[in-house]
Amino acid sequence: MNTVWIYLENGTFLEASSFGAETTMVGEIVFNTSMSGYQEIMSDPSYAGQFVTFTAPEIGNVGVNAEDMESKGAHAKGMIVRQYQDRYSNFRAEGSLADFLKEQGVMGICDIDTRYLTKMLRTEGAMMMIASTEISDKEELKKVLASSPRIEEVNYIKEVSTKESYVHKNGMYDAVNFKYNDAPAKNAKIVAIDFGVKRNILNELTQAGLEVEVVPNTFDADRLIERVKNNEIDGVFLSNGPGDPLVLKDEQAQIKKLIAAKVPMFGICLGHQLLSISHGYETYKLKFGHHGGNHPVKNVETGMVEITAQNHNYNVPDNITEIATVTHINLFDNTIEGLRYNDEPIFSVQHHPESSPGPKESRDIFGEFLNLLQKV
Repeated sequence: MNTVWIYLENGTFLEASSFGAETTMVGEIVFNTSMSGYQEIMSDPSYAGQFVTFTAPEIGNVGVNAEDMESKGAHAKGMIVRQYQDRYSNFRAEGSLADFLKEQGVMGICDIDTRYLTKMLRTEGAMMMIASTEISDKEELKKVLASSPRIEEVNYIKEVSTKESYVHKNGMYDAVNFKYNDAPAKNAKIVAIDFGVKRNILNELTQAGLEVEVVPNTFDADRLIERVKNNEIDGVFLSNGPGDPLVLKDEQAQIKKLIAAKVPMFGICLGHQLLSISHGYETYKLKFGHHGGNHPVKNVETGMVEITAQNHNYNVPDNITEIATVTHINLFDNTIEGLRYNDEPIFSVQHHPESSPGPKESRDIFGEFLNLLQKV
């Protein structure tokens, strides 16, 4: 393996080994506490612009395969792991993680103390960094990092959103029988706004009995309102996605129109945040964010604790309770994880109920969306 040099904006300078693309990348470094699902994480569009530090000590053991992709490619800048295992062993594997990263132009960094990095990020917060297999000089790395845009200054939605509308037809993938489940009869039709949607979210929406049409982030709210009035569609889903939601001014303007027209809506992650902003309540940035497949969230309405998959750096403000009812609370830091808007056919969650990577006890919320559409 070749050497990769790393410089963080707090002045930390490190050397490690490279098992991915040989290049120079600038991005925000975060840590993820999932014990499995590295391929799903790397192909999640919400990680665009970020380096993901994995707390699991060994990565690569099960290789990669086409069915575990959450999108058409990898979107993170790179992954940072303690030990990379190139000799994968899994009956579903179709190739190595290293080859996958090289094909996708994503950096793979190993032979580094990820516990040290994670503790640093927990103490100091997520920060910008540069990694390079081409530049070894600390001062040069510092110079390039300083001249590069920060993640909150970049609209990554333009990169990850679909360019053309399409209909998603697959139900959930059955990894035992190697096929997608037959979707149930369609009881409602929705338009899903793609801000960086994960494939398993679309699978779950379809499995819940929804006909799903996916459209780009450049959607026309007036056209959607017209389609709702004409009974062509029943509601709108706002997807997950990368970056700072405050940057997305055009999307906010369109969502405000949907809110004013009382279009039934459901949002996940970025969609959850955009609904808050569009109601006049701006999001704030968490110190190091929530990233992992093992975060406890209390469902306030049922009293149950759900172990959830999470991936966000931004959160809605507490004073949004002026216009909405809190339905879910994060038990790590008591931040808001779910909202049901008062006197509006709109609800949203911050965590990822589509269960990949992560447990499945939150997936019933997709059925709640169908119930909402049938009642309106």
